Amino acid sequence: MNKQQLAARIWASANEMRSKIEASEYKDYILGFIFYKFLSDREEQFLLKNGFDSESMETVREDDPETLSYVQNNLGYFISYDDLYSTWLA
Repeated sequence: MNKQQLAARIWASANEMRSKIEASEYKDYILGFIFYKFLSDREEQFLLKNGFDSESMETVREDDPETLSYVQNNLGYFISYDDLYSTWLA
């Protein structure tokens, strides 16, 4: 698959996903998802750099006040493991 074919496939997928949403409104949804993915990836990287592995990351939840406070104080926000972008994909 060359670049033109890939670009055509991406545009076709985008058009199918947005369905009846006007192209000018589509950006409002996509930009939100991109930003959410950025925040989610940033939290995962932070946790991995600070002693968490893939198994211990599953314990990162709102009912653990110590971890919640630690992440919020260092990143300024908190996303529970179940709500991370990568877990949505799984």
